[in-house]
Amino acid sequence: MPSGSSGPPRFEPEVILRTLAANQVRFVVIGGFAAVLHGSGLFTYDADITPDPEPANLRRLCRSLVELGARIRTLAEPEGMPFHCDEHFLERMSTLNLVTDHGDFDLSFRPAAFPNGFDDLVERSVPFDFGGFVVRVAALDDVIRSKESANRDKDRAALPQLYALRDQIAARERDA
Repeated sequence: MPSGSSGPPRFEPEVILRTLAANQVRFVVIGGFAAVLHGSGLFTYDADITPDPEPANLRRLCRSLVELGARIRTLAEPEGMPFHCDEHFLERMSTLNLVTDHGDFDLSFRPAAFPNGFDDLVERSVPFDFGGFVVRVAALDDVIRSKESANRDKDRAALPQLYALRDQIAARERDA
């Protein structure tokens, strides 16, 4: 939905993730959407991932971004600016904020608290079945650690709910 329209922005994360999975992109879902997948009631209008920075994977990621109609999102250009995507461009990025035909989508190659990005996150990540395809989702403790490290207002505001969710999950596991 264009930014000038009323109502919530378009956000179809399953389409974005399905496109990545269909192109065999290796990635971990991070941030607010990862928290939602763990059961958080937090609200988000974007999906964030940390991709594997291996060049062949970045080429598959570029193919996915083209299929999704990805454009670079800035404050001056909220509908996005076209860009030429190749692995060399992505290798130089630490973060990339995008808008796609299916909603906002951000790449974070080195999210807060994880200087090695994908390699730091993938071992503790958990599989999440979207019904037909599976994605890796950052462990809830890693989502919390990243938000603590980023220390932005929106992250500090989310932390009490994430701590409570972690406690609820731990209690369920103890009682099981």
